[in-house]
Amino acid sequence: MERYEEEEYLACCGSTQFAKEMVKASPFASVHEAVSAARDIWFNKVDVNGWLEAFSAHPQIGQSPSPDHIAAAAQWSKGEQSTALATATTSTLQELSDWNARYRHKFGFIFLICASGRSTAEILADLKKRYPNRPIVEFEIAAQEQMKVTELRLAKLFSSKIKSTSKGNEHATVSVKKAEEDRVSIISGHLTTTSESSSGKASQISTRTRPPITTHVLDVSRGSPAAGVEVCLEIWKGTQPRPLFGEPDVGGWVFQGSSTTDADGRSGQLMNIVDVVNPGIYRISFNTGKYCPSGFFPCVSIVFEIKESQNREHFHVPLLFSPFSFTTYRGS
Repeated sequence: MERYEEEEYLACCGSTQFAKEMVKASPFASVHEAVSAARDIWFNKVDVNGWLEAFSAHPQIGQSPSPDHIAAAAQWSKGEQSTALATATTSTLQELSDWNARYRHKFGFIFLICASGRSTAEILADLKKRYPNRPIVEFEIAAQEQMKVTELRLAKLFSSKIKSTSKGNEHATVSVKKAEEDRVSIISGHLTTTSESSSGKASQISTRTRPPITTHVLDVSRGSPAAGVEVCLEIWKGTQPRPLFGEPDVGGWVFQGSSTTDADGRSGQLMNIVDVVNPGIYRISFNTGKYCPSGFFPCVSIVFEIKESQNREHFHVPLLFSPFSFTTYRGS
């Protein structure tokens, strides 16, 4: 069972809140157990300020870490950007610097991407692709990229700790080998994320720490999370294969779970935590009328379909709401 100090977890993710929660959750029997806990802590316990703190701990892509960075984090950061720097030219570095500045001016935080194995051209292309995003969308993407970095660094942390305590005996040699295999597994998982997403396959190390369907609500009019919004999840079980527009659907929707959003606008558990979610048509409804009695919408419902090929994916369906408008998108 491995136990680490707060500063060691801080080197993996620059959020103080994250590091403290990891210490509380430790010790961990393996790197996979640590990664599972880290995902739950990062997405369900660390608040917006903690996310921003973690983002700010990274050097800008294409630049070296500052002297006040934690030594391990600085070393890992250099390694993560090594491919980008090796493939950079003076012109691409300048273009990357210019786009980084534009990105930070628009979103208020640095452009964050899991840079391991990526060339400067690839990173620049992703930056340009993400730049048109709405701030709330980009904030979610940046958080996902931070989690990828955290997972890689946790693997490095466990690997380095086992090596440093190894005395050359057979048991230690096996432990080092296992840690290296875990590290390669995690790295490979991130390098194949794109292809796995398109084929609907789940990463071999994926372990759910939350239900397959989640949501959160942001009050756009206030620029803050919407707390106290009642949320209900249902699945279609009507006589027709799917609900039809303009047709009554009495008895067609079957209740799955309900909750109320917390101070961060996140709903509680709407369904059981399962590895495989039942394919079908789902509906999430929000009691916006109770949250804002003077608003235009008494309630808002979002209907979406999960196909058989998507049954191992995670579906995050956020609601961006104001008294007189709302929008949503497929999160991850």
